[in-house]
Amino acid sequence: MAGNVQEKQLRWYNIALMSFITVWGFGNVVNNYANQGLVVVFSWVFIFALYFTPYALIVGQLGSTFKDGKGGVSTWIKHTMGPGLAYLAAWTYWVVHIPYLAQKPQAILIALGWAMKGDGSLIKEYSVVALQGLTLVLFIFFMWVASRGMKSLKIVGSVAGIAMFVMSLLYVAMAVTAPAITEVHIATTNITWETFIPHIDFTYITTISMLVFAVGGAEKISPYVNQTRNPGKEFPKGMLCLAVMVAVCAILGSLAMGMMFDSRNIPDDLMTNGQYYAFQKLGEYYNMGNTLMVIYAIANTLGQVAALVFSIDAPLKVLLGDADSKYIPASLCRTNASGTPVNGYFLTLMLVAILIMLPTLGIGDMNNLYKWLLNLNSVVMPLRYLWVFVAFIAVVRLAQKYKPEYVFIRNKPLAMTVGIWCFAFTAFACLTGIFPKMEAFTAEWTFQLALNVATPFVLVGLGLIFPLLARKANSK
Repeated sequence: MAGNVQEKQLRWYNIALMSFITVWGFGNVVNNYANQGLVVVFSWVFIFALYFTPYALIVGQLGSTFKDGKGGVSTWIKHTMGPGLAYLAAWTYWVVHIPYLAQKPQAILIALGWAMKGDGSLIKEYSVVALQGLTLVLFIFFMWVASRGMKSLKIVGSVAGIAMFVMSLLYVAMAVTAPAITEVHIATTNITWETFIPHIDFTYITTISMLVFAVGGAEKISPYVNQTRNPGKEFPKGMLCLAVMVAVCAILGSLAMGMMFDSRNIPDDLMTNGQYYAFQKLGEYYNMGNTLMVIYAIANTLGQVAALVFSIDAPLKVLLGDADSKYIPASLCRTNASGTPVNGYFLTLMLVAILIMLPTLGIGDMNNLYKWLLNLNSVVMPLRYLWVFVAFIAVVRLAQKYKPEYVFIRNKPLAMTVGIWCFAFTAFACLTGIFPKMEAFTAEWTFQLALNVATPFVLVGLGLIFPLLARKANSK
C-alpha cells in the first residue's frame, strides 16, 4: 500500500509542466503565424477549446484504461479491436515519421548556417540537388549514430531542449514587453478586432493541418495517468492547466510575432528562417546584437540532432519490438549484436532517401522545398492521431468492460460524439492540408500536390504489403 502511494506522487502541476515541455515548441508559433498572420490568434483559441483540450483528456482516459500496456496506441487498439488493426496502428505510428526524418537534416543545416554565419545565406549558396545530397549524407551519418546508441547525445539533446524551451518563454516575455521598455515600433499597424477574425475561405482551410500538427502528440502523456495522485481529479486538472499554458504561449507568441513582422506582408521565408529572425530582432531591440540568435541556433542544432537520432531508432523499435510474425516478416526484425534492427534501418533509409531526393525534380529552391516538407508533415503526422480517437470510440462502446480510474465523459452518447468530432476534424485537416500553399495550377503546385497525395497512400499502403510477405514466409 505504501509503495502504491509513493508511486502516485505526481500532482496536477507536475503533469502540466512535463506535458508542456513534451507538446509545445517555439516553431509552432512561427509556422502558424507564417501561414495565417495575426488571424492565427482566433485559430489558436478555437483549436485549444474544441480540439486540444478534449484530445488531451481522451488520452488521459485511454492511458488510465490500459495502464499496463507498453505499446501506446497499438496496445489500445489491440485490446479493443484486435491484433490486425493494432498492427496497422503501429505501422502508421512508425511510417508517419518518415517525412519527419527527411525534414530534420534540413532543419539542422539551417540552424548550423545561422549559428556559424549569423544569417540564412548558407542554403542560398548551393543548388537544391547539392543541398539535398548533403541532407542525405547527414541523415546517413546520424542513422549510424543512432545504431551506436550514444546516450551522451541524448543527454545533450535534453539539455538543448530545455534551453530552447526556456528561450521560447523568454522570447514571449521580452518581445511582448519590448514596446514599453524600448523605442521599438510595432510592425503590424492599425490592429483592431477585425485583424484577428479569419476570412473562412479555401486558403484558410488548407492551413488548419499545421495547427493540428502543432498541438498533436498528447498520447505521449498517457503513461503519467497512473502515477498521478487522485488521477480522476488531478490529471484532468493538469491537462486543463496544460491547455491554458499552451494557449497563453501561442497567443502571446503570435502577438509578439505581429509586433516584429507585418501580418499583412509576411516574409516568404518566415517558415524557414522565422525563429532566427525573431531572436535576431529581439537582440536588436535590447542592444544585444546576434547573441540571443546564436544561442538559440546552437541549442536548436543540438536539439534537432537529438530529436533526429531518437526518431530514427525509437519508433522503429516500438514497431518491431513486439512484432507479430503474422504481420511483419521475421527478416525485417533481425537485429545485429548491438540490438539494432538492421533491415528495419535499411527500409527507413530507402524511404527517407526517396523523400529527400525525389522533390528536387520539381521544386526549384530550398525555401520552397523546406516549406513543402514541413507542410507534408502536417498532413502525414496527424494520421497517427486518428488511431487515438478510434481507440476512444471503441472504449466508449465497450464501457461495461473497462473501468478506468479516470473517465473523461461519463455520458456515453456525448463521449461518442466528442470522439467522432475529434476523428472527423483530424481527417478533415489532413485532407485539406494536401493542397500546396502557393499559386495554384502552376507546374510546381501540381508537382507538390501529386507528392502530397501519393506520399500518405504509399507510406500507409506499404503496411498492407508486409502481412502478405509475412504470410508467404511463414508458409515456407
